[in-house]
Amino acid sequence: MITYELRDVDFDKIRRLVYEQCGINLREEKRELVKARLGKRLREGSFKSFADYYKHVTTREGTDELIVMIDSISTNLTFFFREESHFRKLRDVLPLMMEAAGAGEKVRIWSAGCSTGEEPYSLAMTARELAAPRRSEVQLLATDISTRVLKTAMSGIYSKDRFKNVPTALIKKYFQYGSERWEGYYRARKELKDMIKFMRFNLMETPPSDFVFDIIFCRNVMIYFDKETQSGLVNRFYNCLKKGGYFFVGHSESLTGLNHSFKYVEPSVYRK
Repeated sequence: MITYELRDVDFDKIRRLVYEQCGINLREEKRELVKARLGKRLREGSFKSFADYYKHVTTREGTDELIVMIDSISTNLTFFFREESHFRKLRDVLPLMMEAAGAGEKVRIWSAGCSTGEEPYSLAMTARELAAPRRSEVQLLATDISTRVLKTAMSGIYSKDRFKNVPTALIKKYFQYGSERWEGYYRARKELKDMIKFMRFNLMETPPSDFVFDIIFCRNVMIYFDKETQSGLVNRFYNCLKKGGYFFVGHSESLTGLNHSFKYVEPSVYRK
Protein backbone atom coordinates (compact mmCIF):
# COMPACT_ATOMS: atom_id res chain seq x y z
CA MET A 1 0.00 0.00 0.00
CA ILE A 2 1.31 3.45 -0.93
CA THR A 3 2.16 5.75 1.99
CA TYR A 4 2.07 9.48 1.31
CA GLU A 5 4.08 12.14 3.12
CA LEU A 6 2.00 15.05 4.42
CA ARG A 7 4.47 17.94 4.32
CA ASP A 8 4.00 21.06 6.46
CA VAL A 9 3.27 23.14 3.37
CA ASP A 10 0.62 20.67 2.17
CA PHE A 11 -1.06 20.46 5.58
CA ASP A 12 -1.16 24.25 5.86
CA LYS A 13 -2.76 24.56 2.41
CA ILE A 14 -5.34 21.87 3.14
CA ARG A 15 -6.40 23.23 6.51
CA ARG A 16 -6.63 26.75 5.08
CA LEU A 17 -8.86 25.43 2.30
CA VAL A 18 -11.05 23.52 4.78
CA TYR A 19 -11.36 26.66 6.92
CA GLU A 20 -12.37 28.75 3.92
CA GLN A 21 -14.91 26.19 2.75
CA CYS A 22 -16.67 25.24 5.99
CA GLY A 23 -15.09 27.09 8.92
CA ILE A 24 -13.49 24.01 10.51
CA ASN A 25 -10.22 24.89 12.21
CA LEU A 26 -7.87 21.92 11.81
CA ARG A 27 -5.28 22.25 14.54
CA GLU A 28 -1.92 20.48 14.51
CA GLU A 29 -3.29 17.54 16.52
CA LYS A 30 -5.63 16.76 13.58
CA ARG A 31 -2.68 16.23 11.24
CA GLU A 32 -2.73 12.41 11.45
CA LEU A 33 -6.51 12.37 10.96
CA VAL A 34 -6.12 14.42 7.78
CA LYS A 35 -3.29 12.20 6.58
CA ALA A 36 -5.25 8.99 7.19
CA ARG A 37 -8.59 10.09 5.73
CA LEU A 38 -7.25 11.94 2.71
CA GLY A 39 -4.54 9.37 2.11
CA LYS A 40 -7.33 6.97 1.22
CA ARG A 41 -8.66 9.46 -1.34
CA LEU A 42 -5.18 9.85 -2.83
CA ARG A 43 -4.85 6.09 -3.30
CA GLU A 44 -8.32 5.71 -4.79
CA GLY A 45 -7.76 8.61 -7.19
CA SER A 46 -4.19 7.63 -8.11
CA PHE A 47 -2.80 11.00 -7.02
CA LYS A 48 0.98 11.21 -6.70
CA SER A 49 1.09 13.40 -3.58
CA PHE A 50 -0.95 15.65 -1.27
CA ALA A 51 0.28 18.57 -3.35
CA ASP A 52 -1.15 16.90 -6.45
CA TYR A 53 -4.44 16.27 -4.64
CA TYR A 54 -4.67 19.86 -3.39
CA LYS A 55 -4.04 21.17 -6.88
CA HIS A 56 -6.90 19.01 -8.19
CA VAL A 57 -9.53 19.99 -5.59
CA THR A 58 -8.86 23.70 -6.19
CA THR A 59 -9.76 23.46 -9.88
CA ARG A 60 -13.19 23.52 -11.51
CA GLU A 61 -12.75 19.86 -12.47
CA GLY A 62 -12.09 18.98 -8.82
CA THR A 63 -15.31 20.45 -7.41
CA ASP A 64 -16.89 17.05 -6.75
CA GLU A 65 -13.73 15.76 -5.09
CA LEU A 66 -13.61 18.90 -2.91
CA ILE A 67 -17.04 17.95 -1.55
CA VAL A 68 -15.76 14.41 -0.88
CA MET A 69 -12.72 15.87 0.89
CA ILE A 70 -14.91 17.94 3.20
CA ASP A 71 -17.08 14.85 3.80
CA SER A 72 -14.01 12.86 4.81
CA ILE A 73 -12.80 15.41 7.33
CA SER A 74 -16.08 16.57 8.90
CA THR A 75 -17.37 13.22 10.23
CA ASN A 76 -19.12 13.50 13.62
CA LEU A 77 -20.16 10.35 15.50
CA THR A 78 -23.49 10.67 17.28
CA PHE A 79 -26.37 8.63 18.68
CA PHE A 80 -30.08 8.95 19.50
CA PHE A 81 -31.16 11.29 22.32
CA ARG A 82 -27.61 12.50 22.88
CA GLU A 83 -27.54 15.00 25.77
CA GLU A 84 -30.90 13.99 27.22
CA SER A 85 -31.43 17.23 29.18
CA HIS A 86 -32.06 19.04 25.88
CA PHE A 87 -34.92 16.71 25.08
CA ARG A 88 -36.38 17.22 28.55
CA LYS A 89 -36.31 20.97 27.87
CA LEU A 90 -37.87 20.40 24.46
CA ARG A 91 -40.71 18.43 26.05
CA ASP A 92 -41.38 21.49 28.25
CA VAL A 93 -41.36 24.18 25.57
CA LEU A 94 -42.66 22.44 22.45
CA PRO A 95 -46.27 21.99 23.64
CA LEU A 96 -46.42 25.71 24.49
CA MET A 97 -45.16 26.61 21.04
CA MET A 98 -47.68 24.32 19.37
CA GLU A 99 -50.46 25.82 21.45
CA ALA A 100 -49.38 29.34 20.49
CA ALA A 101 -49.10 28.55 16.79
CA GLY A 102 -51.93 29.88 14.67
CA ALA A 103 -54.30 27.70 12.69
CA GLY A 104 -52.47 25.96 9.89
CA GLU A 105 -49.05 27.09 11.13
CA LYS A 106 -46.27 24.64 11.84
CA VAL A 107 -43.67 24.72 14.60
CA ARG A 108 -40.40 24.56 12.66
CA ILE A 109 -37.23 23.00 14.05
CA TRP A 110 -33.78 23.10 12.43
CA SER A 111 -31.21 20.42 13.18
CA ALA A 112 -28.06 22.16 11.92
CA GLY A 113 -25.09 19.87 11.47
CA CYS A 114 -27.34 16.82 11.71
CA SER A 115 -24.58 14.32 10.84
CA THR A 116 -26.00 10.81 10.23
CA GLY A 117 -29.49 11.84 11.38
CA GLU A 118 -29.86 10.55 14.92
CA GLU A 119 -30.60 14.05 16.22
CA PRO A 120 -33.48 14.94 13.84
CA TYR A 121 -35.05 11.50 14.28
CA SER A 122 -34.83 11.99 18.06
CA LEU A 123 -36.51 15.38 17.65
CA ALA A 124 -39.21 13.84 15.46
CA MET A 125 -39.94 11.09 18.00
CA THR A 126 -40.15 13.67 20.79
CA ALA A 127 -42.58 15.80 18.78
CA ARG A 128 -44.81 12.85 17.89
CA GLU A 129 -44.98 11.69 21.49
CA LEU A 130 -46.01 15.18 22.60
CA ALA A 131 -48.45 15.94 19.82
CA ALA A 132 -50.23 12.74 18.84
CA PRO A 133 -53.35 14.47 17.50
CA ARG A 134 -51.43 17.50 16.15
CA ARG A 135 -48.13 16.01 15.00
CA SER A 136 -48.50 17.40 11.48
CA GLU A 137 -47.90 20.83 13.00
CA VAL A 138 -44.22 20.08 13.65
CA GLN A 139 -41.81 20.27 10.71
CA LEU A 140 -38.11 19.47 10.81
CA LEU A 141 -35.26 20.60 8.57
CA ALA A 142 -32.00 18.66 8.96
CA THR A 143 -28.85 19.93 7.25
CA ASP A 144 -25.20 18.99 7.03
CA ILE A 145 -22.28 19.84 4.77
CA SER A 146 -21.45 16.17 4.24
CA THR A 147 -23.32 14.39 1.48
CA ARG A 148 -22.04 11.07 2.84
CA VAL A 149 -23.64 11.41 6.28
CA LEU A 150 -26.82 12.81 4.73
CA LYS A 151 -27.14 9.65 2.67
CA THR A 152 -27.19 7.61 5.90
CA ALA A 153 -29.64 10.05 7.48
CA MET A 154 -32.06 9.85 4.57
CA SER A 155 -31.93 6.06 4.58
CA GLY A 156 -32.94 6.00 8.25
CA ILE A 157 -31.10 2.71 8.79
CA TYR A 158 -28.98 2.31 11.95
CA SER A 159 -27.09 -0.34 13.88
CA LYS A 160 -28.27 -1.43 17.33
CA ASP A 161 -25.49 0.39 19.18
CA ARG A 162 -26.92 3.79 18.20
CA PHE A 163 -30.08 3.07 20.25
CA LYS A 164 -28.53 2.78 23.70
CA ASN A 165 -30.54 5.78 25.00
CA VAL A 166 -33.83 4.87 23.29
CA PRO A 167 -36.60 3.15 25.31
CA THR A 168 -37.62 -0.19 23.82
CA ALA A 169 -41.21 1.04 23.41
CA LEU A 170 -40.06 3.91 21.19
CA ILE A 171 -37.87 1.63 19.07
CA LYS A 172 -40.79 -0.72 18.44
CA LYS A 173 -43.12 2.19 17.71
CA TYR A 174 -40.95 4.17 15.30
CA PHE A 175 -38.50 1.65 13.79
CA GLN A 176 -38.68 -1.66 11.98
CA TYR A 177 -36.17 -4.36 12.77
CA GLY A 178 -34.23 -5.28 9.67
CA SER A 179 -34.48 -8.34 7.52
CA GLU A 180 -32.70 -9.58 4.42
CA ARG A 181 -30.17 -6.97 3.20
CA TRP A 182 -30.35 -4.84 6.37
CA GLU A 183 -30.62 -7.62 8.92
CA GLY A 184 -29.34 -6.61 12.34
CA TYR A 185 -30.27 -2.96 11.77
CA TYR A 186 -33.28 -0.78 12.53
CA ARG A 187 -35.04 1.32 9.89
CA ALA A 188 -37.09 4.43 10.64
CA ARG A 189 -40.77 4.08 9.77
CA LYS A 190 -42.25 6.24 7.04
CA GLU A 191 -44.31 8.41 9.39
CA LEU A 192 -41.09 9.47 11.16
CA LYS A 193 -39.14 10.11 7.96
CA ASP A 194 -42.00 12.14 6.50
CA MET A 195 -41.57 14.75 9.25
CA ILE A 196 -38.01 15.56 8.19
CA LYS A 197 -36.56 17.29 5.15
CA PHE A 198 -32.86 16.58 4.67
CA MET A 199 -30.63 18.86 2.61
CA ARG A 200 -26.99 19.81 2.20
CA PHE A 201 -26.18 23.23 3.60
CA ASN A 202 -22.88 24.90 4.47
CA LEU A 203 -23.22 26.79 7.77
CA MET A 204 -20.71 29.35 6.52
CA GLU A 205 -23.24 30.53 3.95
CA THR A 206 -26.01 33.06 4.53
CA PRO A 207 -29.25 31.10 5.08
CA PRO A 208 -32.01 31.67 2.52
CA SER A 209 -34.98 33.84 3.45
CA ASP A 210 -37.25 30.87 4.19
CA PHE A 211 -34.96 29.67 7.00
CA VAL A 212 -37.25 30.86 9.80
CA PHE A 213 -37.54 28.61 12.84
CA ASP A 214 -39.00 28.31 16.32
CA ILE A 215 -36.19 26.07 17.57
CA ILE A 216 -32.62 25.52 16.37
CA PHE A 217 -30.35 22.69 17.47
CA CYS A 218 -26.67 23.14 16.57
CA ARG A 219 -24.81 20.90 18.97
CA ASN A 220 -21.18 19.84 19.04
CA VAL A 221 -20.52 21.68 15.79
CA MET A 222 -19.07 25.01 16.94
CA ILE A 223 -16.24 23.28 18.82
CA TYR A 224 -14.54 22.90 15.44
CA PHE A 225 -14.62 26.67 14.75
CA ASP A 226 -12.57 29.59 16.01
CA LYS A 227 -14.18 32.47 17.93
CA GLU A 228 -14.63 34.70 14.88
CA THR A 229 -16.39 31.95 12.94
CA GLN A 230 -18.51 31.03 15.97
CA SER A 231 -19.69 34.63 16.40
CA GLY A 232 -20.73 34.90 12.76
CA LEU A 233 -22.57 31.59 12.91
CA VAL A 234 -24.39 32.38 16.15
CA ASN A 235 -25.64 35.68 14.76
CA ARG A 236 -26.87 33.98 11.58
CA PHE A 237 -28.79 31.56 13.79
CA TYR A 238 -30.23 34.49 15.75
CA ASN A 239 -31.55 36.02 12.54
CA CYS A 240 -33.20 32.70 11.61
CA LEU A 241 -35.14 32.40 14.87
CA LYS A 242 -38.57 33.80 15.58
CA LYS A 243 -38.86 36.02 18.63
CA GLY A 244 -39.07 33.78 21.69
CA GLY A 245 -37.41 30.91 19.83
CA TYR A 246 -34.88 28.57 21.46
CA PHE A 247 -31.29 27.84 20.48
CA PHE A 248 -29.54 24.68 21.75
CA VAL A 249 -25.78 24.11 21.66
CA GLY A 250 -23.74 21.15 22.90
CA HIS A 251 -23.00 20.71 26.61
CA SER A 252 -19.31 21.32 25.91
CA GLU A 253 -20.13 24.57 24.10
CA SER A 254 -21.02 28.06 25.29
CA LEU A 255 -21.71 31.50 23.85
CA THR A 256 -19.46 33.07 26.49
CA GLY A 257 -16.99 35.45 24.89
CA LEU A 258 -19.02 35.78 21.69
CA ASN A 259 -20.79 38.92 20.50
CA HIS A 260 -24.48 37.96 20.35
CA SER A 261 -27.99 39.01 21.39
CA PHE A 262 -29.30 35.72 22.81
CA LYS A 263 -30.68 35.52 26.33
CA TYR A 264 -29.22 32.82 28.56
CA VAL A 265 -31.82 30.28 29.76
CA GLU A 266 -29.72 27.48 31.25
CA PRO A 267 -26.42 25.79 30.39
CA SER A 268 -26.28 25.27 26.58
CA VAL A 269 -29.81 26.69 26.07
CA TYR A 270 -30.53 30.23 24.85
CA ARG A 271 -33.55 32.24 23.71
CA LYS A 272 -34.21 35.10 21.33
